[in-house]
Amino acid sequence: MENNTNNDRQAVIKQEIYGQPEDNCSMTNAWKIIGGKWKLLILNAIRQQCPARFGELKKKLQDITQTTLTAQLRELERDGILSRKVYAESPPKVEYQLTELGKTLVPVMKVLSDWGDNYCQVTKG
Repeated sequence: MENNTNNDRQAVIKQEIYGQPEDNCSMTNAWKIIGGKWKLLILNAIRQQCPARFGELKKKLQDITQTTLTAQLRELERDGILSRKVYAESPPKVEYQLTELGKTLVPVMKVLSDWGDNYCQVTKG
């Protein structure tokens, strides 16, 4: 008698969410781009002051490390949400701004912000 619950002949079923394979789920795709602790906060800071320099972002997001901020900015740039402009100066000046695709997130951020305000009011009352 074998205790192995996996049988080599057993078909592997890919998990589905709402009738779509997990890797094609629109919510999963969106979360891969903007999910995490810092990305929406970074995007909101850039939205409020666009273009934004690295140092300005670091000051606004006081608890973020320089390494994390750099990594998150690179990911958002890679995903086409931010553009990065480097000026040939000493010290180097780098500015970040929302791309046209990134600007489509502004209404989403507004809705999330409104929801967060409402949540705070409901839970404090």
